[in-house]
Amino acid sequence: MEFPRTALIQQYFDPQKIDDPVAEVKKEMAALGLAERVKPGQTAAITVGSRGIHHIDLITKTVVDELKALGLKPFIVPSMGSHGGATAEGQAKVLAGFGITEESMGCPIKSSMDVEYLGDAGDGYPVYVDKHAAGADHLVVINRIKPHTKFEGPVESGLMKMMAIGLGKHKGATYYHRAAIRLTFQRIVENVGLEVMQRRSVLFGLGIVENGFDETCKIKSLLAPDLLEGEKELLKLAKARMARLPFDDIDILVVDLIGKDISGTGMDVNVTGRNRDLLGDFAQTQKIKRIFVRDLSPATEGNANGIGFADFTTTRLVNKVDRPKTYMNSLTAISPEKGAIPMYFDTDREALEACFNTIGDIPPSEARVVHIQSTMHLTRLMVSEAFAPEIEARSDLEMIGGWADMPLGADGDLISPFLTNP
Repeated sequence: MEFPRTALIQQYFDPQKIDDPVAEVKKEMAALGLAERVKPGQTAAITVGSRGIHHIDLITKTVVDELKALGLKPFIVPSMGSHGGATAEGQAKVLAGFGITEESMGCPIKSSMDVEYLGDAGDGYPVYVDKHAAGADHLVVINRIKPHTKFEGPVESGLMKMMAIGLGKHKGATYYHRAAIRLTFQRIVENVGLEVMQRRSVLFGLGIVENGFDETCKIKSLLAPDLLEGEKELLKLAKARMARLPFDDIDILVVDLIGKDISGTGMDVNVTGRNRDLLGDFAQTQKIKRIFVRDLSPATEGNANGIGFADFTTTRLVNKVDRPKTYMNSLTAISPEKGAIPMYFDTDREALEACFNTIGDIPPSEARVVHIQSTMHLTRLMVSEAFAPEIEARSDLEMIGGWADMPLGADGDLISPFLTNP
């Protein structure tokens, strides 16, 4: 089979960013008047857990230092539901991968899967919080604000979700995902977050928004009474600034890497437009006929959650899957479909032929093909010649290479322009 010619293009996003996140965190915390809200010697549990946040180590260290300057005794709590294999050791290891250790942060990291029952929420379901966080005098919630991969609403992935799913650990995350089938995820996240704020002292939340280059473009501190409404505004900004594929109609999307370090669902459904979930498929503008995933990211450590979104994959990816990690993540999220292995082939050529043979009666030379490193890396893309007229007509797209045969090696695998060792 002859494949279409392809070329490398550059996509441009709004480049506005924060050059000095340390100074920005200090400024935001200073504006809260925290000295009047705390007493020296009190403890403060800081939540950290979401993957892929730019400068999360610098931001967290600055929060630790500023709390110490107030005379508080801060410590860090891994707040990531069932991630890290749903073990205390695994979650501490995840933080270490972010550069967050007791040595680098200058404070204890208290990792446990034990939770404290705080009582029942208004809908009758229990509220669980990490035992160390529950015992602290204050909570400080740090998280990135961004669109969620499971539901749409005025509040999605951010501070409220961190208090519900992150601090709920495996027990809370499992229960809340199940309850969401009946009550909706939006309701669970908001209600549990509000219950935590009512039953424990949430000193403040620190919301982080990133631009299309995955760089920090906004840091906002919010006192508990302002947290919910403030997060709603930050989510609007996050949706406006997030990176997206430059085309809506794509016949074949080739993805080099998926992984938990890239998205909670391996590849971000807000980018691909493909979402299979018991809670329902929320509306997406993206229309992709076939998705071919080539490999797992090294940082995902075998967690292949999200591979179920692909139509085709490779034997090398399947051989790297850590089934216990993948199954734990998928089952906790009530999403076994996300851990389902699609048809897989020994070479990329075979997988590509399967893609081209199942998109309809479209000649390969006319197929609309996009090749990306991951859904987190969308500034450079390899695209087929069918997109040439659109590229020429748009100011946010630029050709950075000429049209050439699709780069396939003698072994039948793609030679990716994004990876030195695919």
